[in-house]
Formats: sequence, structure tokens, C-alpha cells
Amino acid sequence: MDVALLLNPFFSSVPSPSPRFSRVSSSILRNPGRLRHFRSIRRRALRFACRAGTLVAGSQREEGSSSHALKGAESGDLKSWLHAQGLPPCKVVLKERSAHDGKHRTIHYVAASEDLQAGDVAFSVPNSLVVTLDRVLGNESIAELLTTSKLSELACLALYLMYEKKQGKQSVWYPFIRELDRQRGRGQLAVESPLLWSESELSYLNGSPTRAEVLEREEGIRREYNELDTVWFMAGSLFKQYPFDIPTEAFPFEIFKQAFVAVQSCVVHLQKVSLARRFALVPLGPPLLAYKSNCKAMLTAVDDAVQLVVDRPYKAGEPIAVWCGPQPNSRLLLNYGFVDEDNPYDRIVIEASLNMEDPQYQEKRMVAQKNGKLAVQVFQVHVGREKEAISEMLPFLRLGYVSDPDEMSSVICSQGPICPVSSCMERAVFDQLVDYFTSRLAGYPTTLSEDEAMLADGNLNPKKHVAVQLLKLEKKMLHACLQATYEFINKLPDHTVSPCPAPFAPQLK
Repeated sequence: MDVALLLNPFFSSVPSPSPRFSRVSSSILRNPGRLRHFRSIRRRALRFACRAGTLVAGSQREEGSSSHALKGAESGDLKSWLHAQGLPPCKVVLKERSAHDGKHRTIHYVAASEDLQAGDVAFSVPNSLVVTLDRVLGNESIAELLTTSKLSELACLALYLMYEKKQGKQSVWYPFIRELDRQRGRGQLAVESPLLWSESELSYLNGSPTRAEVLEREEGIRREYNELDTVWFMAGSLFKQYPFDIPTEAFPFEIFKQAFVAVQSCVVHLQKVSLARRFALVPLGPPLLAYKSNCKAMLTAVDDAVQLVVDRPYKAGEPIAVWCGPQPNSRLLLNYGFVDEDNPYDRIVIEASLNMEDPQYQEKRMVAQKNGKLAVQVFQVHVGREKEAISEMLPFLRLGYVSDPDEMSSVICSQGPICPVSSCMERAVFDQLVDYFTSRLAGYPTTLSEDEAMLADGNLNPKKHVAVQLLKLEKKMLHACLQATYEFINKLPDHTVSPCPAPFAPQLK
């Protein structure tokens, strides 16, 4: 099913809930039983109102605006319509590229309409065309309360998206809905987030921790879905205009997940604004703008608008890119459906934990904490800095191998992450790392060379293509870690020393 986003400045003028309603809402949040009772009453009242014909989608003013908007939608593209709604002159144009397969419509993207220099303002979208939670919910306090105790900003925006989608052509913002229907939450490579992949398509990610992250994120979305009715009760001033049932009865989970993923791929994280405005849906923003890891341009809030200042020269017709933040490729694929081969922020994670069966576990945990580490420590291995990551892990791993009580006493009294061990114990630490990296690489169904051959062939479907890209880059980092470990081994004074037994060695995963 197509999923669309809606931006509706009408809600900037929605009255805030009365103090009495706010007190009732807070009481409901603290009392789940009362929430269920209030939900039942609200549902019966809503159905009675619908039967009586007293609950309508909007006022006459809204319906008049909708008619005007529809006429504008038929006379030009999204950009022309935005100009008619108050978008000032800008230096961008919407262009079109083909999708990777014939099942989907072509994708639009934002390109320079003229030659641009670094520092030029490409466009400036007035706040009247930007939607944030304080506008959607009509009250900044409610927005902050919901997103700090119950729901994420993305879930609230997704709920808004779904109700407005039901309005269809009656929506004031139908042209924008139509454009995002075309995009279908697809990123610049026309690939949806793995959250929308089938089970067989998820098998493309076998061997990668990203597959588990996808399933974990889906469970998180389901938990938020189960809390959606809270928004309905707390933001009655918004939802009273929709002649539909409460969220979990109006929308099945799969529809909510599609809406959530669409918002996730389009939302802009604004800086230096209030909590209720930090996540925004911006026309001409993503997914019409491409994300790049090595770009520095960002959509920023300035005065009464959100603007984009380009960070590099562009020729007329070239697609314009923005920075997507310091995200690894696993997150780029999960959020936006693409992988960046030149991502300087790419990384993998190694989790090391002290052995809880170790008789000296408590002492080792205390030493680890003294040196800024936890008993279960996550180490980030950044691309190009794999050897540094191994060096950072060594003191923690050495600590786990200490078994002599006298050595442990010396470690406790020492300053800094110093843990003197014998050469054979050092070899044991490195051998454990070699086994770990070798095991992780063996967990993938293909080798690095096979991945490179598949990508060179050019016949992969788009989803498998980005999945193989991700797996290839992960394997490159693991191979670099393995190579760095062998370099450390080669520097040991005696290569013939047999590794020492370590009954309580730390665990790696």
C-alpha cells in the first residue's frame, strides 16, 4: 500500500486542550484501567457522532482551501504548488529518474536549477509549510510529555500521516501527499528500508548483525503501535476533526509500520530548536534530497523558515545532497534504504564482557569501572581505524585473563589501564581475537571476493544489491581487524610460546 506524508499548517491554530482535559489525560496515563474505560466511552461517543452526522472532516474554510489546493495540484508539479502556497523563489528544480525495476513509478529528486556556489541558499521553506509535533498536537507541553514517556516523535508523526492519508483528496495538502505516494518511502536507490522486506529478502542480510537490528526495530515499532491510543486521548483538539475510529482500531499494525518507515526516511532532525520542533517534515527535503555521508550541508532552522545552504558547487541539473549525520552503513540501510561506499562514519560493534563465573569478577569489574569501562563493554570499530580499536580493547581483555591473586592485587593498585601479563598470556589474548574475527567472517554465507564478484556482475535486484554492499563493507572491516591482530602477534618476543590456559577468559560477541 502506498504511504504518504502530510504537512498541514492548519494545526498551528488549533486551541490547546483545557486544563481539565490535561488533568484527565495525565490521570489516564497513570491508570491503564481507566485508559481502557475512557477508550470505550470515546469510541461509543465517536460512533454515535458519526451516525448523527455531526462529526465532519473540517470546517467550510478548510474545504474551500482544499478546493483551491486541488486546482493548484492539477496545474503543475509539487514545486509549482509550493510556490502558490508561499514558498519563496529558490534555486532548485524537481527532476526525474527511473526506478530500478518496472514495478514502481519513477522517482523525483531535487536538483540545482542554476549553477550554485558553496554558501548559496538553495531554498528556504517557511515554517507555515513545515510540520513539527508542537503543530501536529497543538500543544508543545503535550508533545514533550508524549515523546518523553510514551512514544517517539516518529510514531506521533506517523499517526498524523495515517489520519491525513484517510482524508484523500479532501486534504489541503493533497499535492504533497501525491508526490510522496510516488516516492513510497524509497531512498535515492529506490530501495525501501529492510523493515518492509519480506522474510526471504531479509535472508540477504544473513551473517550481519543488521538482520537482528531489523527485527528488534520492528518489535519497538509494535510496542509504539500498542501505545497509539494515548495520543488520541491526549490530543483530542487535533483528532476531533477526523471521522475515524481510534488508532489501533482504525489502522492495522502493518499500515502503521509502513507509515512509520515513511516518516523515518523523510524526517529532518533540526538543531537548536525546542524538543517539540526537533523532528520536522520539510517539503523539498528527504527523500527528494539525497543523503551523503561526506556532505556538510544540513537543513537548518533560521528565524521563520527551514533553509538549505549548499556546501559545494553544483552545476545546473545536478542532484543536491545533504548530510545524514554520523551514521554507520547499517543505520543508513535501516533508516533510508541505501549504503554509502565512502562513508567515513561506518563502523562495526564488538561486545566484550568479563566472565561472571570468575572468582575475581567483582574486583575486575571495579578495575574496569575505574578506567571508564563496564563489565559488559561495547567497542566501536571505525572504518580505517581498526588497529586503534584493537589497541583500545587489549587492556580490557588482558584484565579478563588475570588469574593470580597477587597479580590482581597489583592491578587494583595500579594507575591507568595497565595490566602486566606474560608473553604467553598476551598470545592467548590475541589468539582469542583471531578466533573471534575468523568466526564472524565464517558466519556470512559468502566470502568477500564472492560479494565483489556479485556487485561487479550488475544483475542483482536493488534490495540484494544494497545488502551485499553492506556485507562486503562489514567483511572488509573484519578482515582489517584480523590483519591488525596478526601484526600484533608478529611483534611478540617469542612466537614459539604456547598460549596459557585461561579458564575465565572474557567473552566476545
